[in-house]
Formats: sequence, structure tokens, C-alpha cells
Amino acid sequence: MGLFGRKKRPEHPERRGKPFDALVVGLGNPGAKYSRTRHNVGTETIELLAKRLAVTLKTGRDRALTSEVHAGTKHFLIATPTTYMNESGNAVGSLARRFAIDDPLKIIIVHDELDLEPGVVKIKSGGGLAGHNGLQSVTQHLKNQDFIRIRIGVGKPASKEAGADHVLSKIPAGERELLDISVQIAADAVQLIIAEGLDAAMRNINAR
Repeated sequence: MGLFGRKKRPEHPERRGKPFDALVVGLGNPGAKYSRTRHNVGTETIELLAKRLAVTLKTGRDRALTSEVHAGTKHFLIATPTTYMNESGNAVGSLARRFAIDDPLKIIIVHDELDLEPGVVKIKSGGGLAGHNGLQSVTQHLKNQDFIRIRIGVGKPASKEAGADHVLSKIPAGERELLDISVQIAADAVQLIIAEGLDAAMRNINAR
């Protein structure tokens, strides 16, 4: 069987060799208009990882910028969708299928989280979607919501109706400094999960 119960497609040449240890996707919106907004902290995390790992994110055929990473004994893919947030699952589902990443615990999604205060980063596996359009799209395409989430707190808006403005507007300098630190912690979290496993990473990151 293939991705989460689907019939596996014929082997593709790109799948040969060492299997992937993880697919890491940072959610956000494309374009300069949304750069450095709360909704794009997931994208920023992947961009930071690319710098740390000295790799270049390149346009592929899966509606995403991607790069394969070989770090020690680990082989993983980092990606940012080139779609808008509410269509993130198009890229995640396509990448998971093409690279034969069938285990949801090998899929790490980095995203903004309204239920956490700015500066707070938490890891969890599975659970609810909290109305997050990106997570809902990913779940729809994977037909599963047991993937790992790295949640970067951006705080709640003044009202539910102000949610879109809150995550898409420019950020005050003081809060932006907190989010810059959070992005670094989120990148640490990705590397810990891949190097040491989910439980060890949760003990380290969630205790901060």
C-alpha cells in the first residue's frame, strides 16, 4: 500500500537509494506582500534551515520550493509550498507521494499557532487542526492528521473577526524580535526530531 492506505504507485527513479527520513514543510503565503508576517513563520523556518544546512531551495514540479538534505546519516527533504496557505496540502500530498514518504510521523509541518503566545514554540504529534487553513488542507490531501507539528506561537487577535488581519499584517518590532527567536527554536526543533527522535525533541523544546 502507498500513502496512508492508498495503492502504491510504480517505483519512480527518484525514490531509489537511501529512503527519506523526513519531509519537513514550512507553511506560509508566497510573495513579498506576506513576507515577515505572522502567517509566514513556517516558511521562515525552512529558509533558516536551508542556510544552516548550506542548501538551496529550488522550484520543483510539486508546487513547492524544495531541497534534499544529507546530514550525517540522515536524508530528508525540506520544502515551502508556492501556493497560498489554504492550498498547502497540494504540495505536501504531492511530495509525500513522489518521494514515497508513507509514515505520517515522517512528515513535519511547521506553522503559526494562534493558541500560543509569541515566543513560544511547541511540538506535538497529531491532534486537532484548530481552524488552521494550512493544516486543514494538508490533512485533506494526506487523508490523515497524525503528522508532526512544530507550532510557533503568534498570539490571539483581539477578536475572532480580526484573525486574518492579525496573521497577515506587519508585526510590531518588539514582537518581531520574539518571532525571530521562535523561528530559530523551530529550526532547532526540526533538527532535533530528525537527529534524536520525536520524544527527545519534545522533552527539549516543550520544556522551554
